[in-house]
Amino acid sequence: MIRKTSLVLIGAAAGVALTLVATQPRLLMGSSARAAAADTYRQLNLFGDIFERVRKHYVEVPDDGKLVESAINGMLAGLDPHSSYMDAKSFRDMQQQNKGEFGGLGIEVTMEDGFIKVVAPIDDTPAAKAGIRAGDIITYLDDEAVQGLTLNQAVDKMRGPVNTKIRLKVVRKGQDKPMEVTIVRDVIRVRSVRSEVMEDVGYVRITQFTEQTSEGLKKAISDLQAEIAGDKLKGYVIDLRNNPGGLLDQAISVSDAFLDKGEIVSTRGRDPEETQRWNAHAGDLTKGKPLIVLINGGSASASEIVAGALQDQKRATLIGTRSFGKGSVQTIIPLGAGNGALRLTTARYFTPSGKSIQAKGISPDIEVLQDVPDDVKARVESKGESSLRGHLKAEGEEQNGSQSYVPPDKKDDKALHTALDLLRGTQANSAASQKAVPN
Repeated sequence: MIRKTSLVLIGAAAGVALTLVATQPRLLMGSSARAAAADTYRQLNLFGDIFERVRKHYVEVPDDGKLVESAINGMLAGLDPHSSYMDAKSFRDMQQQNKGEFGGLGIEVTMEDGFIKVVAPIDDTPAAKAGIRAGDIITYLDDEAVQGLTLNQAVDKMRGPVNTKIRLKVVRKGQDKPMEVTIVRDVIRVRSVRSEVMEDVGYVRITQFTEQTSEGLKKAISDLQAEIAGDKLKGYVIDLRNNPGGLLDQAISVSDAFLDKGEIVSTRGRDPEETQRWNAHAGDLTKGKPLIVLINGGSASASEIVAGALQDQKRATLIGTRSFGKGSVQTIIPLGAGNGALRLTTARYFTPSGKSIQAKGISPDIEVLQDVPDDVKARVESKGESSLRGHLKAEGEEQNGSQSYVPPDKKDDKALHTALDLLRGTQANSAASQKAVPN
């Protein structure tokens, strides 16, 4: 989940910080604080010493900029899996992606053990059409090994001019040999909201949370209400399965669309400004119609905010399997012209009942496991946030392992059919929220 900010003066701020450290003996501070500042100063001196020795004595003349960037990447990688540095190009690419349009393959990825792991392919993109699956491990891009690259470097190599090809070597659990997949790059226009009339039920799928999501949801609800007469409309299914997340403000806006009042989410961090609370405004787009939300092991971050808010406020019944468990907020901090940006984990978020889902996930009200074909059984379990190296620890016992398979044909989708049966009243379940299904 991403929070945007406009701290463009961080370069100047960093300079001030170094000055304060350098003159620390003059500051009025306790002995422990003085010792900590002195230790930090020694460590900075050590870094400077190593940097100069590498520049002078390495077997080949190194690129100073790359040395500094590598040091920054190493520092951030030691914090958690979601903090990173973006150079100017990567920052521009991220901004384009948040707008819902960018060039590339169409996959959400993370770094795991030095390789690129697919979190989820984006619907109707070249990667999805080529058969790339959640959980796939990418080891080679064309003939270059991924190991040794940063996540941003690997993503940069996967992007490129439209209609150009790239070969991926993919390792898939349950298959003896790596696969080679050739994908033709295309302009990825992410339509984050899709809707469909299912007789007397409105179905809305949200694939990720971009700047267009809130408006897309309003249009989808309006279109469904126009197609299904009010007295015939039984309710809505909101499908957040395999949605990797996105922008915090969009998750709040989507949640608000279904609520008349009450808390949506709160965040807590070290800095006072990171401790915030968001509440719903009056005005439910669905006019109180029953609501069911589908989640699974690929539902992460912003998806979990929406699911958690609607579950805690008893506005929706959650059906499926436990979500991914990414309960942290990343703030994007621009570093000035040409210097890119810092993506830094600055807070944890909490559902209205005060629960942190970090490394735990959100449990559905009604668990429904899919019937999985034998040829894909090896990849239908998402290990979740708790499996990522260096993740923020949970408050309490961590959870891992959750099914992330969604049948390609809706007639085989057990979670969807359970939702439809509940909304139509042909099936009852005591775990369903009274506000979320017909009484």
